[in-house]
Amino acid sequence: MVRQQLFIFLLAVVLPGEMSGQLQQWRGPNRDGIYSETGLMKKWPADGPDLIWSFEGLGSGHGSVGIGRDKIFILGMTGTEGILYAFDFSGKLLWKRNYGPEWHVNYIGPRSTPVVIENRVYFESGHGTVYCYDSDTGGKIWSVDLLNRFGATNIEWGMAESLLISDDFLYSTPGGKEHNVVALDRLTGETIWTSPGNGQPAAYCSPLLVRHNKANLLVTMTSHSVIGIDALTGEFYWQVPQFQRNKIHANTPVYSDGIIYCSSEDDNSNSGLVALKLSDDGKSVAVKWRNQDFRNLMGGIIVTAGHIYGSVYRRGLWSCVNKEDGATLYSSRALGDGNIIMADGLFYCYSEKGEMALVSGSPSSFDVISKFQITMGTDPHWSHPVIYQGRMYLRHGDALMVYNLKAR
Repeated sequence: MVRQQLFIFLLAVVLPGEMSGQLQQWRGPNRDGIYSETGLMKKWPADGPDLIWSFEGLGSGHGSVGIGRDKIFILGMTGTEGILYAFDFSGKLLWKRNYGPEWHVNYIGPRSTPVVIENRVYFESGHGTVYCYDSDTGGKIWSVDLLNRFGATNIEWGMAESLLISDDFLYSTPGGKEHNVVALDRLTGETIWTSPGNGQPAAYCSPLLVRHNKANLLVTMTSHSVIGIDALTGEFYWQVPQFQRNKIHANTPVYSDGIIYCSSEDDNSNSGLVALKLSDDGKSVAVKWRNQDFRNLMGGIIVTAGHIYGSVYRRGLWSCVNKEDGATLYSSRALGDGNIIMADGLFYCYSEKGEMALVSGSPSSFDVISKFQITMGTDPHWSHPVIYQGRMYLRHGDALMVYNLKAR
C-alpha cells in the first residue's frame, strides 16, 4: 500500500508536464495525430518527396516506427517469430532481436508501435506479451504475459495495442473479467494496480491519457464500450455503449476542450463518431452528439480548429464534421479512404490504395495538393505515417521508407 501511495504521489507531480524522456509515441506526442513540425514543404514533386533511405526485409507487420533519442525502432515478423529492429537516423541497422512468437494466424505480424522512454523501448506482441528492451544494447530487461497474469483471453485478430506510458506507469488493457485494465511499473514490469473496468474483452484500441481539470483519466475502448478510469488508482468511472460487430474499435480516442471523440465503423445506432462531454471532475460523461454516417474503423481522426477530419471506411470518402453539433459539412472522393495525420497546417493521408497524399482541408473543401504511389513493401497499406524532424517515416509491410519533407 505504501508503495502504491508513493507511485500515486509521483504521478500526480509529473502528469501535468510532458512524459519523462519521451520524444514520440503512437500517433504523435499527444496521440491525436498532430505533429508539431514546421518548415515542411507545401507541395511535393510529381514523384513525391526525396527518399532519404529505405529498408526492405522487416517481414510482416503493421505498426509504425517508434522514435528514440538517437535511434528508431520498428517491429516485424519472419516465419512466426517477432523481431525488434533498431536503426540509426541515417538508416544503418544497428541491431535486431528475436523477441518470441508473434501473431501469424490472420492479418499476420505485429501491430504495436514501440514507445521509447530514455534508454528503454516498450511494445506489445500480438499474443499479449509486453516487452521492455534496452534501446542501446538490445538486451531484454523484462517481459510480462498479460493474458496469463491477468486471466484474459486473446482476441480474434491478436492484440494490437500501442502501449501508453506516463512517468513510471505503463497502461494496458488485457481485457480480463476481473483485471480488465492494468498499470505496470515500467521499470520492473510489476503490477501497480488492476481495475475490473467493465469486464468486457479488449478491443484493438490504444488508450489515451486525458488531463481534464484536476482529473487524470485513462480512456479506451473495450469490445462494446468507451470507458473512463482514474489513471492514478484504477477506479472505474464510466462507460458508454459503442458498437462494432467485429469488436474492433481500433481508433485511439481524441480529447479536446472537455470533449472525448471516439470513432468506430458500423451501421448500429451506437456506432459511428461520438462526442462525450466530461463532467468537471471527469467521473461521468454525457453523449453530446453522435454522427452515425462517419464510420472510421482504424484510420484515425484529426480534431482541429473546430472541425473533425477523417475517412469513411471502405466508402472512398473523406469527411469534415462540425465539432460542436456533429453535422457532416461535406464528403469528398478525392482520395481512397485510409489514415490521417497532420503537421504544419496540412494533412498527410495514406490511403488503402497505397496513395500518399498532401492535403489542404477546410470546413468547405478537401483539396489534394500532391500525391504519389507507394510501390515498395507488401500486404495492406495500414501503417500510420510518422513525422519527426522534417522526415516522414512510412511503413508498408516489410518495407520502411524515410522521406525528406523539409522545405527547400
